[in-house]
Amino acid sequence: MVGNDGSSPLLRELLERIDRVCRFLGIEPYLCQILKNCQRELIVSFPVKMDNGDIRVFHGYRVHHNITRGPAKGGIRYHPEVNLDEIRALAMLMTFKCAVVNIPFGGAKGGVVCNPRELSRREIEN
Repeated sequence: MVGNDGSSPLLRELLERIDRVCRFLGIEPYLCQILKNCQRELIVSFPVKMDNGDIRVFHGYRVHHNITRGPAKGGIRYHPEVNLDEIRALAMLMTFKCAVVNIPFGGAKGGVVCNPRELSRREIEN
């Protein structure tokens, strides 16, 4: 996986589980590699005008794991310690959830590094 810094135990466990399942089911190694990598990743920094008039720059991520079954589906996680590896793992899990219930979507997830409890509704939506 490109850029995997190992900072997410969730991602490490998920990649190990994918390897075990691929071996158990006899899935071709190239297909296993497709499952273990995300198709699109976006890292952003964006300014938000706070309620007090200050401008604060936030950092965020958007990951599309796989869109083979259809458009990417997934929400946004707002947390002060969210990181790219965690968002990768959550996007992968969304792909698998959609496949299990047979809906025509791929998996995605977004993340914004912030504490939502410290932000007003307007600040979060902007």
